[in-house]
Amino acid sequence: MVRKLKYLLRAAISSLFLSTLTVTMLTQLLHGQEKLVAPGNVTSPLAVPHVPFGSTVASEHQAMMLRRLWGIEDVHIRSVASGSLIRFSYRVVDAEKAKVLNDKRSTPYLVDEKRGLALQVPSVDQVGQLRQVSIPQSGREYWMAFSNKGKSVIPGDRVTVVIGTFRAPDLVVEASYPRQNAR
Repeated sequence: MVRKLKYLLRAAISSLFLSTLTVTMLTQLLHGQEKLVAPGNVTSPLAVPHVPFGSTVASEHQAMMLRRLWGIEDVHIRSVASGSLIRFSYRVVDAEKAKVLNDKRSTPYLVDEKRGLALQVPSVDQVGQLRQVSIPQSGREYWMAFSNKGKSVIPGDRVTVVIGTFRAPDLVVEASYPRQNAR
């Protein structure tokens, strides 16, 4: 039974990663963000004037601050696994600034101040913590999943992600599928 659950969990995580990657690529194509750059016109990723933001980040200003202070963009908080997990994902644009997010010595929390909750990243036998702790690389997407056993945090809730000195307040939890309803 436990072996079957572990297998299903690994399959769900792999599926989530691939579906997120596909959705991200399709979104970029739909919004015309895929541009060809001539070799002489290469600029720093931090110099790009347009800062894309999804429904997790409340404003373009907040997206710009996450990019400038922490070196991340394309931030998403999604309710997944039928609401039992909350997945936090982001793309690194400045690996040096984003190091704190992948520091294995820091305990990540997803805080719902309205309900007085602090969700943690669970640790699964033979898999470890449901988070990536490798050295961040610019252009790569990283994620972690917070346990939401009682399904207390639902799509539409505003939460804060805290990892060491990193703090991203007022992020809106997205539904994993557009038709999932909030209470």
